[in-house]
Amino acid sequence: MDVIKTQQISSRPIEKVIVHPLVLLSIVDNYNRVAKDTRKRVNGVLLGSSFKGTVDVTNSYVPFEEDDKDPRIWFLDHNYHESMFSMFKRINAKEHVVGWYNTGPKLRENDLDIHGLFHDYVPTPVLVIIDVQPKELGIPAKAYYAVEEVKEGSSGWWIYVQPLVAGVRF
Repeated sequence: MDVIKTQQISSRPIEKVIVHPLVLLSIVDNYNRVAKDTRKRVNGVLLGSSFKGTVDVTNSYVPFEEDDKDPRIWFLDHNYHESMFSMFKRINAKEHVVGWYNTGPKLRENDLDIHGLFHDYVPTPVLVIIDVQPKELGIPAKAYYAVEEVKEGSSGWWIYVQPLVAGVRF
């Protein structure tokens, strides 16, 4: 699995990912309730908006489960996802699915499979990996989008995008 910095690509659909602090808090809270002191990671849906290469992440929820023993096995509860999205849409009609997140701390092989599912909801979904146990100061997140390209044994590339936290300066 290859990762490319955005500076290495001339035309890129996503140039900036802004994550609002409430989203970070929500993800860390969910992680602490569900997966603290385990090797399990938490996956969820990101809501927000995108305009001219900037993805603005304003909300999230969790319709995912991954198998504890085999991370290649995962489950998205489509009914729960559709129900939650419908409720969020009533509150803020401008929010739509912009991608998904996990609590990493790194990319996994099955992330491209999960990412592919989100192409049903948005043309270029983002993956934001939130570090729920950061070891250094800074933004506890990494953002990526995938490029479909078959190349010597790999079927996709991850493009790294520098994430920003709305209203926070480091």
